[in-house]
Amino acid sequence: MSSSAFRLPPSAFAADTIAALASAPGPAAKGIVRLSGPDVVAILNSLFTPRDRERWERSRLPRRHPGVLSLPALRTPLPVDVHLWPGLRSYTGQPAAELHMVGSPPLLEALLAELYRRDSRPARPGEFTLRAFLAGRIDLVQAEAVLEVIDSAGPAALEAALRQLAGGISGRIRALHDGLVDLLVDLEAGLDFVEEDIEFVSPENVIDRLAAARNVVDELLRLSTDRMVSPSRVRVVLAGLPNAGKSTLFNALTGTAAALVSRESGTTRDYLRAELDWDGLAVELVDTAGWEQAAEGISAAAGQLRDDQLRRADVVVWCTAADLPEWSIASDAVARERLAASARRFAVVRTKSDAPISRRALAPGSGSHSPEPGASARRLMNAPNYPNPTEAISLSAITGDGLVDFRALIHDLAGGGPTEAGGLLGSTAARCRGSLQAAVEATAHALEAARSGLGDELIAAELREAIDALGCIVGTTCTDDLLDRIFSRFCIGK
Repeated sequence: MSSSAFRLPPSAFAADTIAALASAPGPAAKGIVRLSGPDVVAILNSLFTPRDRERWERSRLPRRHPGVLSLPALRTPLPVDVHLWPGLRSYTGQPAAELHMVGSPPLLEALLAELYRRDSRPARPGEFTLRAFLAGRIDLVQAEAVLEVIDSAGPAALEAALRQLAGGISGRIRALHDGLVDLLVDLEAGLDFVEEDIEFVSPENVIDRLAAARNVVDELLRLSTDRMVSPSRVRVVLAGLPNAGKSTLFNALTGTAAALVSRESGTTRDYLRAELDWDGLAVELVDTAGWEQAAEGISAAAGQLRDDQLRRADVVVWCTAADLPEWSIASDAVARERLAASARRFAVVRTKSDAPISRRALAPGSGSHSPEPGASARRLMNAPNYPNPTEAISLSAITGDGLVDFRALIHDLAGGGPTEAGGLLGSTAARCRGSLQAAVEATAHALEAARSGLGDELIAAELREAIDALGCIVGTTCTDDLLDRIFSRFCIGK
C-alpha cells in the first residue's frame, strides 16, 4: 500500500462501508466475511433473508441471526449465520457484521464481489482496527497488540499480547498522562492569578507529583529497553546462596570454564552470560553473584548487578547445595521464598548431588567443625515442611547427573519463549522508546526546575513536552506517518 493510504480525515473512514475476508485464505470448514460502516444493515437487507424476520428487524443489540444469502452467481440460497452489531458498540465503534458460512474460496469471493457491488468497498490492511482506534475503542498500544495476537509464535507470546490488548500497559501510560495534565492545569491556574497571590498547588506538592511521575516514566523506559535486548531468547538466571555451585553448573551447561570456581564463597562478583541452543530452545544462561546482604563496596555492586539480572529473567533457577551447611538452611529458605514470589517463572534444583554426606561444613566465625552438618542439611531439606521439597531436581555438574533433566525442566517452563517484561511487546517498545526518552528528559527537567524554584512557567513548559510525548505513545497526539507505519503491517480483514 502507498504511504498515503491513511492520510484521510476520520470522517472519510466513517462515511464508507468496508468489507473483507476475516478468516484465513484457502478452503476450510468455515469462512468469515467482515463488514463495518453506516450502510451495513441496508446492504445485508438486500442479500440476506433471516430465519426470523421479526427478530432481525427489531434487533437493537448484538445478536446472531441464522438465514440464507441470495447471490446472483448462485442458483441455490447459501446458508449463513450473520453476527450483527447494529449500533455503535462494535469493535469498530460503528455498525458491523460478520457473515459465517462454509469456507469455500469461490463462494467467499462471490460474496465479496456482490458486497463491493452494493455500496461497500474493499478494506485496506488494518482498517478495521484503525476504525476501532479512531472511534476511541482502543489506543495505539492496544492496536499493536492486535497484530501481535495474530502473529504470536507461542503460548507465552500470545499471553503477553493479550495482556497488552487488555490495556494493562495502556492504563499505566494514560494514568501518568492524566496526572501530568492535572498538574499542568493546577500550575496554569496559578499563573492566571499570579497577581492576586492565590496558590493552587504548593511547591512541595509539585515536587512530590513530579518525582512520582519521573519514577513511573523511568520504569516504562526501562521496560522498553529490556524488551529490545535479546527478545527471541529465554533468559535463564542461576541464583542461590554463595558457594551453591552456580558457577560450576554454568560451566557444565555451557561446556566452558568461563566462570571462576572456588570453594571460597563470594567468588562470583560480576555476572556471566552465554547463548545456548537446547534442542531448538534459544537460551541466554546467566550466572550471578551469590545471594547475600552487602551494604557497600564490591559486594554491594555485585548484588545490584545480580538483582538487575533477576528482575529481567524469564526463568529463575534457585540452586540449593546438597551439602548446605546447617547454619545456612534458614537463610536459603527465606531468600528462596522471597525470590519465588517475584519471579515470572521459578524452579529449584539441588546442586552438588555428588558431595559426600559426611562432608563437614565450617560455620562462619567458628574455629571448629560442626558434627556432620552435611547429613543434617540433607535431612532437613527432605523434611515435609521444607519449602518445595518435591519440586527440586538433583544434579551434579561434576558427574553430569541430572543435567539432561535440568534442560528438560527449562524446556517445560519456557517452551513458549521469552516473557514480555511488564506486558510491553517488542513492536511497542521499538516505537515508544524515543517518546519515553523524551518524557523522561522532560519530567527530569521539570523536577529540577521545581526543586530549584525556577518558576511555574518553566515547569509548565517541560510538562507540555512530557504530555505530548506520552500522547504519541497511546495516540492522543499522532501523525499520519505514524498511523501508516503501524496499520500498514496488518493483513486485510483485521
